[in-house]
Amino acid sequence: MSGKIFNTDLDTVSKLADIVNEKDLGEITIACGDDMITIKGKKCPPPPPMGAMAPAAANIPSAQSAQPEAKPAAAEGNIVKAPIVGTFYAASAPDKPPFVTVGKQVKKGDVLMIIESMKLMNEVQSDFDGVVSEILVKNGEAVEYDQPIMIIK
Repeated sequence: MSGKIFNTDLDTVSKLADIVNEKDLGEITIACGDDMITIKGKKCPPPPPMGAMAPAAANIPSAQSAQPEAKPAAAEGNIVKAPIVGTFYAASAPDKPPFVTVGKQVKKGDVLMIIESMKLMNEVQSDFDGVVSEILVKNGEAVEYDQPIMIIK
């Protein structure tokens, strides 16, 4: 070995590695033309915040954030919840009409939606007879297990 990497000596690489460790950096990449070297630290940096609201949301006391969540649970009617984690689809295909809309009469066993999970399309059937009074998520939106999806009165 000649002691040179991309016209950079090993002493320089060692110094860069020390900087990564001292500054707790996730990694540093140096490129020269088509040649590139990446030096990774022991821990990766945290992901960037999702939006401008993230820091403000962290400052809200948990008691206050629990109150808005309690109101939807008090909604009148039967709440249909997501049986699995996945993506909510209101119709069987983009060019097809939705299974249900607000105001539609449904019977126990009627298909209400599809939740795609791990490339499988899972039909979700109604456990209730009634009228769809509210749909709480948008088509194509990710849903969590036990998340309220719609209300049937």
